[in-house]
Formats: sequence, C-alpha cells, structure tokens
Amino acid sequence: MKEIRPEEIQMNPFTLIGKDWLVLTAGNEDGYNGMTVSWGHLGCLWSPNRPTAIAYVRESRYTKEFMDKSSMFTLSLISDRKALGYLGSHSGRSGDKFANAGIKPMFIDGTTAVEGAKLVLVCRKLYSAPFVTEGFTDKSIPASDYANGDLHTMYVGEITKTLIS
Repeated sequence: MKEIRPEEIQMNPFTLIGKDWLVLTAGNEDGYNGMTVSWGHLGCLWSPNRPTAIAYVRESRYTKEFMDKSSMFTLSLISDRKALGYLGSHSGRSGDKFANAGIKPMFIDGTTAVEGAKLVLVCRKLYSAPFVTEGFTDKSIPASDYANGDLHTMYVGEITKTLIS
C-alpha cells in the first residue's frame, strides 16, 4: 500500500461511506473486532483543520467495546460485498468475524485494518459522545431510527495515516 495525504483521496465521501460502505475496526493483535458502516463523515475539524473521520456505533455492537478501550481505529474500503454483508449482520462475540467473512486482519500503528483494502484510514480517537434522544430537533429521527432505544455513540478520529492500493 502507498501512503498519501488525506487531501489526495480521489473518492466521493457520500459514495464511499453511504454506498460502497467501509469496515470500521478497533483493537490490536490481542483482540479486535470490525463491522460494516454506512453512516459516517470525513472532513476537517478543530485547529489546525485536522483531517477527521467520524464513525457511529450502536450501543449493542461488540465493536463498541473495542472502540471504547482503544485509542486508535481504522476505516477500510473493501469491494467484497459478501464480506461486508457478513460483517454487518453477525456479531464477533460468537466467533472470528474476519475469518468467517473471508478477510484477514492487517495490524498497523497499534490497531487493526483489513488486509487487501483499497483504502485504509488510520485514526487516532479524539472524542466520543453518545447520542441522546433529547438532542434531536427532528423527532421523527429517533422515532424511526432508534425506536428500540439502541442509540449510536459518535467517535471522532484524526486521520493519522491514509493508505491506498
């Protein structure tokens, strides 16, 4: 993989996240988990316009445990829709999600990414906060997206390394 600056990414963030999907992974060689994400943000935040990625993880997801105890996380772009489907619909609590999805981990900078990814964003966690229903000014959103009460936690990470294949 070749390292580039985040500003050199030649992909549409709306397509990259919302259509192509990414694999969010946290943890290291001692233990890690990943999941498919189709909600998120890329941009600049805080001085000096840090390149950042924002990921959202529901309270019920096993990956959240790794996000909470890790200082780093990654977002990996893979094209294997079957693997993405598996990672988004199965829990790592009951087995090795990566092996079952047919992908392999790549350990980098104290965290885990997906080997063979087209793009990897390595992120240093800067901030996390849970969503609260009182914060929604549009009350239709919690009524439809959080009817079961399983809200997301937002994780803001500074992109410390951008790798492309």
